[in-house]
Amino acid sequence: MPPIETLTVALVQQSCQQDTQENLRQCIEGIRNAAQQGARLVLLQELHNNPYFCQTEDSRHFDLAEPIPGPTTEHLGQVARELNIVIVASLFEARARGLYHNTAVVIEADGSIAGRYRKMHIPDDPGYYEKYYFTPGDLGFTPIHTSVGCLGVLVCWDQWYPEAARLMSLAGAQILLYPTAIGWELADSGEEKSRQIEAWQTIQRSHAIANNVPVISCNRVGFESSNGKPTDGIQFWGASFICGPQGEMLAQASNNKECVVTADLNLRQNEELSRIWPFFRDRRIDAYADLLQRYRDKEAAGK
Repeated sequence: MPPIETLTVALVQQSCQQDTQENLRQCIEGIRNAAQQGARLVLLQELHNNPYFCQTEDSRHFDLAEPIPGPTTEHLGQVARELNIVIVASLFEARARGLYHNTAVVIEADGSIAGRYRKMHIPDDPGYYEKYYFTPGDLGFTPIHTSVGCLGVLVCWDQWYPEAARLMSLAGAQILLYPTAIGWELADSGEEKSRQIEAWQTIQRSHAIANNVPVISCNRVGFESSNGKPTDGIQFWGASFICGPQGEMLAQASNNKECVVTADLNLRQNEELSRIWPFFRDRRIDAYADLLQRYRDKEAAGK
């Protein structure tokens, strides 16, 4: 089969309720909407089946985890097979007793599991206590081959690390995909909110540029309380987007509404840009050994 040159892709941006089945139903409704618009690849947001439970440390939340394969991959597999599309889902994976991951699953158009990626960079910040729940990924930065191309799937906090995007791209990823859950604290000023969202988009668009690949980033939207009070929680900022391999914005979602966003990707452009901006060719791999250090102390840097 010749490589796909033009691919219609979509993302489903939604708010999450306490009802897991209702959240999954909304996901599937969004997927069907995307397929009606011609999408052959659909990205869902991070941990789309549940509210963002990592705002607090509570052992009861481990009950939300499920195995892979499991109920959600079975449901989404049926939808993928029916619609003949590839779906990238994001689940709280119950791998073994006391062992859990934040895992993205790629479901092939025939309903089978094409592969999975376990989130490598795990945050532990106020409101984002993910280290309590998730073991760091152990599958590396390995793209997943599908009928619509080679997908470099990463998850949320991974999106701030150029190393992750680079390694996926070096391994052949044609598209970078980021299921995401990120938002503002209610106390943030308007100026701070603008700076945060601009930084979030800029870093991901830079990954597209530096690797000559498009990026799809799907965030959740709406307010989610951390303790049932309207004064404590996260206002997820939405603004999911699809950009091309020069960082050009192809489509963007609202800051405050659920929506399905689609765009056409010209995958031939990846190769064309790599010929005029050959970033891989000109990398000085002989001089990058220090990237394997946690930090270069002044004494070591002076040697």
